[in-house]
Amino acid sequence: MKFGYTIVYVPDVAATLAFFGEAFGLATRFLDESGDYGELDTGTTTLAFASRELANSNCDGGYQFCEPRHKPLGIEIALVTDDVPVAHAKALAAGASEHAAVSRKPWGQVVSYVRCPMGTLIELCTPVGQ
Repeated sequence: MKFGYTIVYVPDVAATLAFFGEAFGLATRFLDESGDYGELDTGTTTLAFASRELANSNCDGGYQFCEPRHKPLGIEIALVTDDVPVAHAKALAAGASEHAAVSRKPWGQVVSYVRCPMGTLIELCTPVGQ
């Protein structure tokens, strides 16, 4: 078994890819013709986004989608960087909202939390153990 990718269901795939490009410098690797599915160039593990319509077509039971006006879901996307304060400021300038300011954890890791415009919680962090 190997972890392949995470898919986040969003209201607008193209806008989400554009936000992640502007806020975090992650290039779009793929966007299908319908606009229902797209991937970012994130290395060996793929971060992908799919439309809520596609999500609903995959499962008759439906989903609890992220909503910016509600508390974040109990899951996050963690993006590793050497400079959390700069990444945090860039994300806010691109339209993210602050969920938790930059702080240092007891084990030395620097972290912050932002929410993208579609509501997904994103941790910005330095590598663990450095």
